[in-house]
Amino acid sequence: HLLLFLLFVGPFNCFASYSRATELFYSLNEGLPAGVLIGSLARDLRLPTAGGQNPASLQPPLSFTLASHGLGGQYVHLDNRSGELHTSSVEIDREALCVESSGATIFGGAAAVSASSPSPESCLLLLDVLVLPQEYFRLVKVKIAIRDVNDNAPRFPVPHIRLLVPENAPVNTRLAIEHPALDPDVGTNGVQTYRLRDNYGVFTLDVEENENGERTPYLIVMGALDRETQDEYVTVIVAEDGGTPPLVGSATLTIGISDINDNCPQFNDSQLNVTLYGNSSLGTHVATVHALDMDLGSNAQITYSYSQKVPQPSRDLFHLNESTGAITLSSKVDGDTPRLHRLIILGNGPGCIPAVITVLVTIIKVMMRPPEVVPRFIANEVEGVVYLKELEPINTPVAFFTIKDPDEKYKVSCYLDGDGPFRLSPYKPYNNEYLLETTKPLDFETQQLYEISVVAWNSEGFHVKKVVKIQILDDNDNSPVFSEQLIELSIEENNVPNAFLTKLHATDADSGERGQVSYFLGPDAPSYFALDKATGVLTVSTQLDREEKEKYRYTVKAVDSGFPPRESIATVTITVLDKNDNSPRFINKDFSFFVPENFPGFGEIGVISVTDADAGQNGWVALSVLNGSDIFVIDTGKGVLRAKVSLDREQQSSYVLWIEAVDGGDPALSSTAKITILLLDINDNPPLVLFPQSNMSYLLVLPSTLPGSPITEVYAVDKDTGMNAVIAYSIIGRRGPRPESFRIDPKTGNITLEESLMQNDYGLYRLLVKVSDHGYPEPLHSTVMVNLFVNDTVSNESYIESLLRKEPDISVEEKQPQISIEPTHKKMESASCMPTLVALSIISLGSIALVTGMGIYICLRKGKKHHRADENLEVQIPLNGRINLHMLEKKPMEISNI
Repeated sequence: HLLLFLLFVGPFNCFASYSRATELFYSLNEGLPAGVLIGSLARDLRLPTAGGQNPASLQPPLSFTLASHGLGGQYVHLDNRSGELHTSSVEIDREALCVESSGATIFGGAAAVSASSPSPESCLLLLDVLVLPQEYFRLVKVKIAIRDVNDNAPRFPVPHIRLLVPENAPVNTRLAIEHPALDPDVGTNGVQTYRLRDNYGVFTLDVEENENGERTPYLIVMGALDRETQDEYVTVIVAEDGGTPPLVGSATLTIGISDINDNCPQFNDSQLNVTLYGNSSLGTHVATVHALDMDLGSNAQITYSYSQKVPQPSRDLFHLNESTGAITLSSKVDGDTPRLHRLIILGNGPGCIPAVITVLVTIIKVMMRPPEVVPRFIANEVEGVVYLKELEPINTPVAFFTIKDPDEKYKVSCYLDGDGPFRLSPYKPYNNEYLLETTKPLDFETQQLYEISVVAWNSEGFHVKKVVKIQILDDNDNSPVFSEQLIELSIEENNVPNAFLTKLHATDADSGERGQVSYFLGPDAPSYFALDKATGVLTVSTQLDREEKEKYRYTVKAVDSGFPPRESIATVTITVLDKNDNSPRFINKDFSFFVPENFPGFGEIGVISVTDADAGQNGWVALSVLNGSDIFVIDTGKGVLRAKVSLDREQQSSYVLWIEAVDGGDPALSSTAKITILLLDINDNPPLVLFPQSNMSYLLVLPSTLPGSPITEVYAVDKDTGMNAVIAYSIIGRRGPRPESFRIDPKTGNITLEESLMQNDYGLYRLLVKVSDHGYPEPLHSTVMVNLFVNDTVSNESYIESLLRKEPDISVEEKQPQISIEPTHKKMESASCMPTLVALSIISLGSIALVTGMGIYICLRKGKKHHRADENLEVQIPLNGRINLHMLEKKPMEISNI
């Protein structure tokens, strides 16, 4: 429709449209993603945009349209309103769009891709854009130059390139390498340089550029070549472009050295001496000459000919084969034939001076024919070679030989010439028949080929030899033999999986398949060992642990491929070497030791048992005390724990130590254990009387006090524990008007009135109380004086105090206090064991009950002690003990006013 519209526009408008045609030029890299801005047509054409127009003016908006959506239109996206040109989702590939070799332009309507431009590297994307409305109408020719990026590596058209160089090529010879590398990129992104990975010191590369900019690599010879020394060089040719970073491609370059005729034939010897009997038949082989040419093909072809110095009679008598160099008798020898012939033979090569060898033929004239030796082989014979198996028994027949005299007038004898286990003996009853047979077992491994001769001679002294070659065939008569019957190996534990141990080697003297050895593990080998059947490589597929198993011992077999197969066995021993992979381990995580207090210094408290599964120095363990080292020490070797000083339970009843065990590995491993030391109490503290506080204190007892009433108490404590702290109270001395009027409770120490007090019972009573523990082996005790003043009032204190200062005349009663926890001993009769057992049982049960009761009692006494803490009491100092006043919680007070 737009074209129809243009047809109907006036001539002036048409001319204006053409005059307003414009070209815009942009450039961008190939391979850009969609949405990349190429350019803004409105801005570059300086057209008014919607933002810059006067709102009052009702000018229609601009419109941009591609004249045709051809090939180029698929690579761009044009915004109809803004005129901005962006890349589309179809990626631009310069190498696919612009094939420089074609030099053609592919059109797609008004949009095309052009490769035809003045610059060989240009690649243009051509677009026709229409700008509307009519006021701004114009046809815009947009040219987008596609810039090349280095996105292609050089590539050789063939993976293998072969080049032939004559061995006589002089230095600096240049040879073009066919199939140069191709790079679709252009300019510096194309192929720039070539190089050889290995030039062998005799080659290098050069690059020549032609008029079209194509670069061709040339191989340059830098040193002398000799095909006979090295006939081929294999290297890699590398092509590199000029991009950043550069990309490379490679191919295998094989440089073959072609042969030239630079070697001539040569004989190994200069003269050959031959003897010929005069009665030899026509065609008898006289000798063969052979020359060698190091060249190849036609350059190494040799022909043989007589020298012109050889006389014609010798030429007629001996025929020379031009190709093989074989000399045969071609005429009969008669009496006129010379006895010595000097045959000068030339070895001719193309373009070479002939090699020369002289063959001296001496003819022995005979008047009769020599004996004949006719063999008839019994064993297998092929082309004059007899084949015998090595396991054939002794006296195996090989062949019959018939000895004949052609003239039938001479006696003929024969014998065997040569070494070997064979003999030739007459075969009776026939004349001139001889049997060749074996005399010993044959051994292929000792000797494989024997060459013997059957020599016949007649009475005139003429000798004839018949050479017999005997080839020994191998049998599977040898078992494989290990290089060592006992294979001792070692490997560190914690090895990597599939670790190599060793390569077994066994040999088999047999040949061929019979000597091929395969290796197998014995049935006693653990499954995690593997043995390669072909190579004999022994590996272990898992990690070995020395602590789990230190020694491995199993068998391996070497089996040959004969029939039947033979085998041999060797023993493999593997010692797993120790690594320090185990920390020292204590037998217990926690150790507890019970030690009596006052234990002597450096006495043995206990033994700390620790083990380390490692061996040697890795298993050596050293012990040390981490805390409390100022009190405790440990024997690092034996693990004996000792205290430097005597321990007192009353100062500290238990100790918690941490012991560290360190092994001798590198690096060392360690572990720790907790040690608890509990001190057992011994009876080293006498009871401490806390009340009464003094032997001079006294208490007023009213005469009206009823019998059974508590008067006062004796209160004592013992720093020991258990039975050592169980206290018993007893009155061991009395003085007063009626001293038996008072009694003391052995458990609680409460003093009570036993009987009613009478008028004549008034006065001062003095009770000597013994406070004793139940310690073992000897109980300890303290004493205290309890003073009771029986009266209605205290009218004269000074008098009472004077009485108290006087030494009491009290007789001590040594009487043990009776308490309920003390077991009752019965008299045992010696006549029967049963009462003894019953008594022991009762004592055991009593001891258990005593310990239980004492525990309850101590708890109750401690509670009572804390209950009394706030009371105002006077402290009694024991007679045979010391007390630390700072440890007492009681408050002293005067009781004289009671």
